[in-house]
Amino acid sequence: MLDFFISPAHAQAGGAGGGIAQIVMLVGFVLIFYFLLWRPQAKRAKQHKQLISNLDKGDEIVIGGGMVGRITKVSDEFLTMEIAEGTEVNVQKNAVATVLPKGTIKSI
Repeated sequence: MLDFFISPAHAQAGGAGGGIAQIVMLVGFVLIFYFLLWRPQAKRAKQHKQLISNLDKGDEIVIGGGMVGRITKVSDEFLTMEIAEGTEVNVQKNAVATVLPKGTIKSI
């Protein structure tokens, strides 16, 4: 039925080297996933962990939702962020997306 795609001679003779080719392909896929997915994600997680551990009072930050503020108090799991003069919110440290350069926020 599908003889026009694969000739019967090739279909019957192709069983000997299939195991090694499958192993090589499997190793290739693992390497591709490692370099394209696992390694970059682990690198980003390490950088974020370092960013969180270096947070200090007075740092200007942006949290995951896009809110911008200045840190007024830091504890183990949470920090207090001033988003406007006299308005402070408690935020989990893991919510911090980035630390802004000093002087970015002028009106707090």
